[in-house]
Amino acid sequence: MAPSSTSKTAPSQPSQPSRKGKKAWRKNVDITPVTSGLESLREEIIQHGRPLAEKSQNELFALDIVGATPEQVARRAKEGKKIKVLKMDEILGRRSAVPAVDGGKKRPLDPRTSDGMVAAKRQKKDWVSKKEVARIRSNLDKASRLEVENIDNEVPDLDLWDNTNTSMEAAAAPADEQRQDEYIPKPKTKVAPPTLRRPAVALTQTGLPTQAVATPDAGQSYNPSFDEWDNLLNREGEKEVQAEQKRLTDAKIAAEKQARIDALAAQPDREPGDDGESEWEGFETDHSDINEAEMKRRKRPERKTPVQKNKLKRRKEAERLAKHEARMGDRQKRGEEIVKALIARQETEEQGLTQAATQVSDSAAPGEISLRRKTTLGPSKASIPAAPLELVLPDELQDSLRRLKPEGNLLNDRFRNLLVNGKLEARKPTSYAASRKRQVKFTEKWWSKDFAIRA
Repeated sequence: MAPSSTSKTAPSQPSQPSRKGKKAWRKNVDITPVTSGLESLREEIIQHGRPLAEKSQNELFALDIVGATPEQVARRAKEGKKIKVLKMDEILGRRSAVPAVDGGKKRPLDPRTSDGMVAAKRQKKDWVSKKEVARIRSNLDKASRLEVENIDNEVPDLDLWDNTNTSMEAAAAPADEQRQDEYIPKPKTKVAPPTLRRPAVALTQTGLPTQAVATPDAGQSYNPSFDEWDNLLNREGEKEVQAEQKRLTDAKIAAEKQARIDALAAQPDREPGDDGESEWEGFETDHSDINEAEMKRRKRPERKTPVQKNKLKRRKEAERLAKHEARMGDRQKRGEEIVKALIARQETEEQGLTQAATQVSDSAAPGEISLRRKTTLGPSKASIPAAPLELVLPDELQDSLRRLKPEGNLLNDRFRNLLVNGKLEARKPTSYAASRKRQVKFTEKWWSKDFAIRA
């Protein structure tokens, strides 16, 4: 192994002899070559056991006459593909060729020397104290006591010579493990949700699932008959016309709403002193039509007597009771109507389900699938995508099957079928980063809005 090229000396400036005297060079002798030579010699001894100059040529060089065998070439190629060893592992893996220093045996104690202890206080090796003897006897007494006096007729709990029984260590092992795992929570088995065993809820109007691969309409063929193709063209045309009319109506309503908003925004703000009206706590007074003389002729309202107050109170109570009874009667009628409507709706749904069950082919037709009004389950805002328009236009009809081009996408059809049958959730895909973003809502503090007018 090549010696380390890193310098182990402290950094210093280039050596320069002093110029303060004739014999000043004696104090600044440069021994760097000597130190580096000794360091390289020490590295050679560590790596090779002794200096290279003392070794013979046979130890340093080898003459290869035969050459490498195919096995050696393959092994070298395999070793060359190995992962490069880190410098740290290379340094730690070095081993010195110099044998370890023998510590030697401990020198025997000279009988003429002493260990510093008084001979009278030195403990005897073949002597046991009375205290230790008493302790051993007490332990023997405790161990010799038997709980069962009639030991001959007692049936042992564990037979040491029986191969079927486990040893005492094996029997005590579960208790030790249980004691160690006392504070470790036990792993809970994963339980499937109960909704996993329920059938999927189809989003069709009848509630029945559709076929996985729906039967296409006869007019969708590449070479259909004219009557079937004409019927399909008329049906799809009516659907597109209705969709376009609905889109135009929605656009018109949105434009009218925006025009009203713009007109209200363009109106100037009314100043409070223009009309001369005063508004206070919901009361509006306008004295423009009342003359001052007429105001003076009006009779000033007098204070009501207790009889008048009681009469007014009884009248208000009677009016309140009449309103309450009328409201309760309306609520009862409305509840009865709701119950009747629910019963009628349930009956119609049951009739529709029975008819759909008898006519499975009609309910499974792809072109006649009618979805629910709300095409999602739960609060999802996404909906099932619309079915693609599968229709061959008049200019696309071909008189030869060789000029036909395959159209459609089986993946999209299968995905939409899974959504309609309720096997997949109709929702918009959201990334993890988008779901982690928090929507900060800014609102105006209410302390500036809650105010009271003082007189």
